[in-house]
Amino acid sequence: MLTRLSLKNFKSWRETGDINLSRVTGFFGTNSSGKTSLLQSLLLLKQTKEGTDRRAPLRTGDDTSYVDLGVFSDMLFGHANNQGLELDLSWQVGKSKYAFGFGEKPAFPINLSFATHVKEIDGVPTTSNFLYKLGEKSIGMTRLENGKEGHYDIIASGYEKVRAVGRKWPVPNPIKCYGFPDEVRTYFQRMDFVQDYAYELEQQLSRLYYLGPLREYPKRNYVWGGDIPEDVGRRGENSIAAILASRKWEDYIRRGKGTKAMSLEERIATWLQELGMIHSFRLHQLSDDKKQYQVRVKRAANSHEVLITDVGFGVSQILPVLTLCYYVPSESTILLEQPEIHLHPAVQQGLADVLIDAAQTRKIQIIVESHSEHFLRRLQRRVAEKMIPQKDVRLYFCQHAESESKIEALDIDLLGNITNWPRGFFGDSAGDIIAMTEAQIKAQRT
Repeated sequence: MLTRLSLKNFKSWRETGDINLSRVTGFFGTNSSGKTSLLQSLLLLKQTKEGTDRRAPLRTGDDTSYVDLGVFSDMLFGHANNQGLELDLSWQVGKSKYAFGFGEKPAFPINLSFATHVKEIDGVPTTSNFLYKLGEKSIGMTRLENGKEGHYDIIASGYEKVRAVGRKWPVPNPIKCYGFPDEVRTYFQRMDFVQDYAYELEQQLSRLYYLGPLREYPKRNYVWGGDIPEDVGRRGENSIAAILASRKWEDYIRRGKGTKAMSLEERIATWLQELGMIHSFRLHQLSDDKKQYQVRVKRAANSHEVLITDVGFGVSQILPVLTLCYYVPSESTILLEQPEIHLHPAVQQGLADVLIDAAQTRKIQIIVESHSEHFLRRLQRRVAEKMIPQKDVRLYFCQHAESESKIEALDIDLLGNITNWPRGFFGDSAGDIIAMTEAQIKAQRT
C-alpha cells in the first residue's frame, strides 16, 4: 500500500510537502487546483515502468498512455527546466521474495521509499539521482559533477560499498529513473541485491490501476473472445470482458464472516440493486457458438428485461467502478478520477459505501479525486458509525493560490467531523439559503 507522496516542480505544484496516504484517500477542491496532477504523477511512474525505452528517465506519454504530459518541460512547474522534477514515494510491503541485502529476508511488513530527481541537461531529460531507503539503509545512484554522459556513482548508507579489483570505471546511466545498470554488480562487490529495490518498485507500480472520468458509452452487443484483461481500461472499455473472464475463477468475494460467497458478476448485481439503480443484472450469450454477449437488466422485479443501453446512463457509468474494485488482485491500489460523474446524489453517497467495502473486504487501497459533497458526507458518516476506522481515511483540500497549487490535510475526528473545514469548500450553501429567504420575504411584501 502506498503511504506517502511528495512532489516538487510538477505541473502546478511547486512543492506538495508530504502527502500521507491511507486505505481510502480523497482529494477534493476547486477546478484546476492540481488534484488530477497528483494522480498523474503516479501514472507517470507506472507508464515509465511499462515503457520499452530503458534510457528515457520518464515516459511522458501520448494518446495511448495513461496520461499524456507532453514534452518534459510541459510538466515542470513554470516550465523551469533548470529546476527539474522531484518525486518521492513510500509504500508498505506486506511480503516479498527479495532480501534487500540483509542476508536473510527482513521481518515484514517493511516500509520502503523511493526518490528521484530528473532534470534537463543539454536539452535532454536526465536522471540526476535516485535513492531507495529501507530503515537505516539506503542505496541509489548520483550523476557525477564532470557532466559527461554515463558518469554516475553509487551512493550507499548502511551497505558496504567496495569497488571490485581493477580500473574504477564510472557507472553507466541508470535504467529509466529508478533502475541500476547491470554493471553495478560487476564494478562493486556484494551488490547483487541492488536490483531487489527496483524490482519491488516495479511490483508496486504493477499493482496500480486507473479509471478515468470519461467512461465508455454502453453497447447493445459486446464481443469477447476469451481474453483475460488486466483491468477495465482507462475508460472502462474492458469491464464486460473482465466480468466474463472472472467466470473462470475459483475465487469468490465475501463481505465478511458468515456471508454468502459471490462471483464478481453476482457482487456487481447486488451492488446495483442496493444502490437502487436496477433490480437485476446479468450477461447473456446470444448463442453457444458466438462470441457476442448482451448486458440485460430489469428496472424492477415485475418489469421486463431490457438491454443496458435502454436504461439510465448512470448504470453504465458506475459499472466500471464496481468491476474494477472487485476484479483487481488484493493489495492493489486503485486511482479513481471523478467516479461520481453522471450519478444521482443518492448513488454518489452509496459510492462511498462501495469503496469502503472494497477497501476493507479485499484489502485494496483507493485514491479518489472527487467534487462530490454527497460522497464526502457519506465517508464522514461511516467514520462516525465506525464502519471504517478513522485512521484508514485521509482527506485533502486542494486550491490554486498565488499562481501555484496548495494542499491542506483535512482533520477528520472519531465522530466524522472535519475540524478545519475550508472556506467555500463546496460553494456558499448558507449564502444561497439566506439570499433565497430574503428574496421570498421581499416578494411577500410586494
